[in-house]
Amino acid sequence: MNNITKLIGLGCLGICFATSYTGSAQEKSFEPTWESVAEVNPIPEWFLDAKLGIYAHWGPVSGAFEGADPNKHFGGWHGKLMYEDGKVVKTKSGKPSNNYIHHKKKYGKPHKKGYIEIIEDFSPTAFDAEEWAELFKESGAKFAGPVAMHHDNFAMWDSKATRWNSMNYGGIDPSAALKKAISAKGMRFIGSFHHAFTWKYFAPAHAHGNINPKDYDLYTNPHSIDSETVDAAFLKQWWAVLKEYIDVYQPDIIWFDWWLENLPEEDRLKFLAYYYNKGLEWGKDVAVCYKETTFNEDVAIKDYERGRPNQPKANAWLTDTSPGAWFYRPGAQFKTPNELIDILVDIVAKNGLMLLNVPPNPDGSIPQEMKDLLINMGGWLKVNGEAIYGTRPWTVFGEGPTRLPEGGHKVEEKLTIAYKQDDIRYTKKSDKEFYAIVLDAPTKDITLKTLSTDIGALNSAILKVELLGSNEEVQWERNAKGLVIKKPNTLPTEYAHAFKITLEGYTENDIGGNEDAHKD
Repeated sequence: MNNITKLIGLGCLGICFATSYTGSAQEKSFEPTWESVAEVNPIPEWFLDAKLGIYAHWGPVSGAFEGADPNKHFGGWHGKLMYEDGKVVKTKSGKPSNNYIHHKKKYGKPHKKGYIEIIEDFSPTAFDAEEWAELFKESGAKFAGPVAMHHDNFAMWDSKATRWNSMNYGGIDPSAALKKAISAKGMRFIGSFHHAFTWKYFAPAHAHGNINPKDYDLYTNPHSIDSETVDAAFLKQWWAVLKEYIDVYQPDIIWFDWWLENLPEEDRLKFLAYYYNKGLEWGKDVAVCYKETTFNEDVAIKDYERGRPNQPKANAWLTDTSPGAWFYRPGAQFKTPNELIDILVDIVAKNGLMLLNVPPNPDGSIPQEMKDLLINMGGWLKVNGEAIYGTRPWTVFGEGPTRLPEGGHKVEEKLTIAYKQDDIRYTKKSDKEFYAIVLDAPTKDITLKTLSTDIGALNSAILKVELLGSNEEVQWERNAKGLVIKKPNTLPTEYAHAFKITLEGYTENDIGGNEDAHKD
């Protein structure tokens, strides 16, 4: 078996994708059982079409990193790591974490000046929901919203379910403002929830002690660092804030971070039934995204953090990723537009979507580097979006030498992938239209080996080949080597380049009932 045959054999897994979804036709409500929620349409058509969404990691913890040494590494879980002194809370090195050292210098010893000090410093003076929404729209995103509640148990909305919220500490309701601005621009609204992990997040704070019992509603009730079982009060509060957000903001997507799989099954099912029933009540298909083993792909959409499969999957999936750190960092370094666009194309070719993080400054303004990155992505999508939005995987997801050695979570962190001009990804708009996206500027003629006349991946005549964004007539020939496209004289964009391939279409003779066809 040669390499091309192997590629097609692997890529053809993508032809079985389940994408013929229709709007929800449920007339009865869902019950909190796996059998009942399995009747839901877990992947709405609008979600399949969207391909790109944005959320923003922003809150009191953003300000904790102001004044931090840009040359030192600081873990994102500051509310946890700030208590790792190497003594009361052990570390692998036996020394205090950089987060602990920074917090002590800025605020004081954490058992005296704890996470509440960070919350009280929250000053969102530059937050502008209209500016955020306009930037997200310009980026090409089809859904967007805030990180509603991160591990720190702080609500980024005017909550009545917890006093630890952005109205009491900051004087704003970013969720309400963003819901209005994002919806007005035709995007769907997402809210993400990370607060299942709060139980582990604040366990080091309890190890130090000195927490006022009246503040257990933030830190959770006292428990050991190695505790994996939440108490009843935690479950009650976890549900209270989640239910409130659903009822008030009616999000199109609820996205969950990890550790939710550790909560009781009955509580997870209660959420699914409630939210899907709310979707029926609102008259719209809603979506749930999850990590690990919280749910299964029959009832929700699987998410890969900073990762993705290395081949197509039957059910649509999601990658949540960030161009740099999740939260603000001094001197932050971001990925280039070229890197993110290539990742997006690879994701879409494998039946996935990208959820891209934007880390605002502590005051709520968005860094200029991040603005430039989003505008660059949006500019590329204005030219090439036809090959992205509303597409489905083609028979083969791609070809070329650059491949992920393995799929799964955080594969982006394990290696740096630089796609070249021989790396091609395919998407499909219909049975007669598909796209070949070249992931780097060609310096020579382009050969799409998968489309060779000797290989059965394409059993239809090609009528036309066009370069999106260009009026130049594309010169091409299909032969045993593949579809050979002559290198264009000019390229319409700086990054990946999408060729639209129009087919004659496949037909079969229908001889049934034709008397002459049956004569000897």
